[in-house]
Amino acid sequence: MLNRAQPPGGDEAVVRYEDADFTLLKPGRFVRCAVTGQAIPIDELRYWSVDRQEAYVSADIALQRWRATDGARG
Repeated sequence: MLNRAQPPGGDEAVVRYEDADFTLLKPGRFVRCAVTGQAIPIDELRYWSVDRQEAYVSADIALQRWRATDGARG
């Protein structure tokens, strides 16, 4: 059974984030949120930045990251 709180380290995927989808470069069960470090199961991955090639655990976290980086540009 998958423990969503702390998946095994060997199951982390490598992903290329694209405009409307993503491509698995190395299969795995999860990716890490670039802000929180939380594991995001691949089947629950909904938020990412194409420019930064980062995944986010939620829309709120994605917006927080955008405000801290791109949003600061004006």
